[in-house]
Amino acid sequence: MSDVTGRLVKCFGAVFPSLGRDETLAATTESVAEWDSLASLTLVAVIEEEFEVTVDDLDLSELGSFSAFDEYVREHVA
Repeated sequence: MSDVTGRLVKCFGAVFPSLGRDETLAATTESVAEWDSLASLTLVAVIEEEFEVTVDDLDLSELGSFSAFDEYVREHVA
């Protein structure tokens, strides 16, 4: 697991503490009952703080899974 992925797993764990590692890696808005709009905003805030990145509001609709966040962070973090 890469450093980015490991850090993202921790971010997701802060917002969704009931998920195990494998569940987190496969997490989507459809598969995680707790993942509502408030959880999305909280998750974005945690990720922005962890990676010192700003998530563009226009990109939020595309960030509906762990893998989407992983790809987004890799593209936007120097």
